[in-house]
Amino acid sequence: MRRQMQEIVPNLYLGPYAAAMKSQLPCLQQHGITHIVCIRQNIEANFVKPNFPEYFKYLVLDIADCMTENIIRFFSQVRDFLNECFRSGGKALVHGNGGISRSAALVIAYIMETYGLSFRNAFVFVQQRRFCINPNEGFVQQLTEYEPIYRAKLNFQYGDRSRDNSFLKRKHPDDDSSDEDFKEMRVDDG
Repeated sequence: MRRQMQEIVPNLYLGPYAAAMKSQLPCLQQHGITHIVCIRQNIEANFVKPNFPEYFKYLVLDIADCMTENIIRFFSQVRDFLNECFRSGGKALVHGNGGISRSAALVIAYIMETYGLSFRNAFVFVQQRRFCINPNEGFVQQLTEYEPIYRAKLNFQYGDRSRDNSFLKRKHPDDDSSDEDFKEMRVDDG
């Protein structure tokens, strides 16, 4: 499973570079992938790269997997790219080299902001779908710091409704948990 991509929420996949290699074109097409976020640092650029620019729209980000890397600066860029993909009816794959730290951090940030979840709950949600995620400690710290930032933005945009996350609630169709389980998961998010 670690070398394959997993669907985190409808139309959003997280995986390793192995899921986007040249031999995987039929699989990507079968899943309906239209957009790919490719995350690598400069030294990985020769082997972690966009393989199919003629088939997919790419967002390529140079991000080092180190505790001092400022990953927050990429959150809005990834969010905008993914939202554009979904508005056009597409599906997206977010991958780094292993699909464990950098790409997982970016997907967690997207899930936090899109679904109104805390870092802890977004992490658990993503990890339940891709078991091997493990953002480095620096990314975890930044994700924790991002929570009040996105919540303040939502509060500004939506007023008091940002405290009631029900208007943001979307449920994965394969999720067997009841709505009550989902609400319970978010009790500490207010």
